[in-house]
Parts: sequence; structure tokens; C-alpha cells
Amino acid sequence: MAALRTPAAQRAGAVLFVDLAAVADNWRAMAALAKGAECGAVVKADGYGLGAVPTSRALYAAGARTFFVADIAGGVRLRAALPGDARIAVLHGVPPGAGAEIAAERLTPILNTLGDIQRWREEAARLGRPLPCFVHIDTGMNRLGLEAAELDRLAADPGTLLQGLEVQAWMSHLACADDPGNPMTAEQLGRFRAALARLPKAPASLANSAGVFHGAGYHFNLVRPGIALHGANPAPWMPNPMRPTIRLLARIHQVRMVEPGRTVGYDATHRVAGKRKVAALGMGYADGYPWSLQGKGQVMVGGHRAPIIARVSMDLLTVDVTDVPARFLAEGDWAEVIGPHRTVDQVAAEAGTIGYEVLTRLGPRYHREYLGPA
Repeated sequence: MAALRTPAAQRAGAVLFVDLAAVADNWRAMAALAKGAECGAVVKADGYGLGAVPTSRALYAAGARTFFVADIAGGVRLRAALPGDARIAVLHGVPPGAGAEIAAERLTPILNTLGDIQRWREEAARLGRPLPCFVHIDTGMNRLGLEAAELDRLAADPGTLLQGLEVQAWMSHLACADDPGNPMTAEQLGRFRAALARLPKAPASLANSAGVFHGAGYHFNLVRPGIALHGANPAPWMPNPMRPTIRLLARIHQVRMVEPGRTVGYDATHRVAGKRKVAALGMGYADGYPWSLQGKGQVMVGGHRAPIIARVSMDLLTVDVTDVPARFLAEGDWAEVIGPHRTVDQVAAEAGTIGYEVLTRLGPRYHREYLGPA
């Protein structure tokens, strides 16, 4: 592969390929499922580890116009990278003292508390013009969003509390949508509909990636897929309907024979039972690879399984390549850590975590190659 022969790749311990065409196709697939509603794009955590700027540009080219980030810094980076008609919503509201920056950067805050609403209302009054916002209503997550007493106050006097604000959407967030048997999802839908009936008319948004698969009743005016766009399975009760978006390759730095009874790695936790061939790969937990995968993860080398042995080090993995043909084991050859034969969700299951964490921990030391549309 030509990309592995560039100077940047040749000096890297690992290379992360991001398929922007797959990201765009995943958005189109979610938009088709939510037909009749706008399909936004959640690109927080630096685009789920893939890079928010390049993935958002690809999503914009595919048709996305509303983007969600967690914080102001993420919104500022995205505003500089996208055309002016992109709507960039900031999930964490209006921190004290931040209203002027949010307004100057033309970001749309998601107001989670009456304090958020007050600070944004004061900024609108200071500027002498209406300011856009979403208002988040908690329907059972008990994390962010207006509590029941706050919702009561807002519903009793929306004209005063929302003076100078343009509510572009009422929204809530599903807690258990990835579990189709959990009754809480339907309960939250009911609470959301009840809240909307008490509030001024405006668009509404409820469904995250998994929520989109629960059907049109959850779609309202705007859906907010995130993990689905970035390739992990948003609906774990079925085979992954999304295209994979990444391939992670680690360089083989060294191959050695380890004699019977000798140990490998820190704390000598792995002792070989017989003579084994061991390869050291150029990535570790400093790159976001889970330390919990010591002795139980695996990679693929030349299409052959190579189990991880010993401790995951800061900068290195050690794998048993005894059963891998020698033609795939030259210094500088590559092992597939995530890719066609090792999915994000498989790695997550082995690590005892979720695909979200595997993706968002993809480290900045990887040399990144972006494939597909700019």
C-alpha cells in the first residue's frame, strides 16, 4: 500500500486509516432511516477519535448541516473548518462567562439548566438581537437537562424565561436505546411528548444512533446519530448495519525466539511453555490501546491470528507469531490491530468495554491517512 511507504508512515509505530467515504455513507444510511427528519451528526470527542474536522467536512459534503460537539473548544474548531451555513450545537451549555464567545463564534448552545437559559438570555439582551438555542429536557437520564421543577417553571412562563431566545429545538436523550427490551426507552418517549405538549411549538429531537432504529415515532424533526457514523455497531441486537470506518496497523519492530520457560514483558507475567516466536509491535496504552487486553487480545499478521502475550506496555505490544509464516514477519511489516479481520466491537468485547471507548481513545501518535472525499 503506497500510503505505508510515505516518510510520515515510515517513521510511525502505527498508522490509522480513516475511510471518509464510509463515514459519509453511514450518514446517508441513517438519513434514509430517518426519512422525514433532518439527520444531524454528532462529532464530539474529536469525531469519536477519527478527527472531527476531516470527518465533518465529509459529512457536510454528504448533506449534513447540523453538528453536535461537547464543548466550546470543539465548536470553535469546527466553525473554522465548515461553511457558514453549518449549525454547530454545543452540548454542555453556556458556562458562566462564556456567552460572549459562544455568540461571537456563531455556536448554538444546548441549554441544560435555568442558569444556562438566564446566561444566554442576558447575552441576547446585551447584543440586542435574538440568539439561537436548543433546550434540553431531562426525561430520565438524570445527567444533563432541565429537571422536573425547572421544566415546571419554564412551562409556566416561557415568554419571560425565553425572551430574546430562538428555540430551534426541544431535545432529550435516550438512556437505554441500545437495549430493545428495556421499557425505559418507551417511558422516556412518553415523558418527552408530555413535556412538548406544555411548551411553545418548536422542532424536537430525541433519537441518538440506537434511537433511530426504534422507528419513526422517535425521529421527530431531527435525529442525532454519532457512533453509527463512525462505524461501531449502534444496534447491538443485530449485525452491525454500518460500514467500518477505520483500519489500524502497527509496525513490527522486532521478532525474536524465546526459549522454553523464559518470560516476556513487565513483571514477568507471561512465561512461555515451549519455544515461541515473539514480535514487538509499535503501539501501546499511550496510544489508547486498552491495558486490559494483556494476555487476551489478538492481532492479525498476514491474515494469521497472533495473540497478545504479556503486559501491554506504554509504547509496545508483544504478540506470539509462532504460527505466522516468516514471509510476513520482516522488520517493518505490519500487523492489523483493527480492520477487516478485527472489528472495533470485537476489540471492545475482548477488553471488557464498548466500541465508543475504543474509538475515542485512538491516540494522537498514530500517523493518520484519510481516504475518500476531502
